Amino acid sequence: MGERSDRFHVQVSVAEHGVDVRAIGEVDIATVGVLRSALWSAPARPVLRLDLSGVRLLSAAGVRAIFAAHLRIRAQGGELVLVDPDPVVTRVLRVTGLHRVIPMVESAGRPTPSQPLVLAA
Repeated sequence: MGERSDRFHVQVSVAEHGVDVRAIGEVDIATVGVLRSALWSAPARPVLRLDLSGVRLLSAAGVRAIFAAHLRIRAQGGELVLVDPDPVVTRVLRVTGLHRVIPMVESAGRPTPSQPLVLAA
């Protein structure tokens, strides 16, 4: 399941206990409707994980859409979690203070800066 724009698209996966939304591209005033639509149409589950690893730009419109989704999901008894934000997006989330309101995590398969990457042959 997914929605698409020329510069931005989302992929949605629904499981029993959570929804995974993967955003790819630039979130600005022209594309925020695609993100908003995906977040608002996601079925109610205990956790909605928004993967931001593919987002290169997050405008104020995108921040507002994510915050509105957070409020809606919380009102339904769920939690919105931001996964693997790009460093540029992380900076926006920190400047706006959104990182204090919505948890940000790294995916299990991605090493943290303190963990060395081990390649097996």
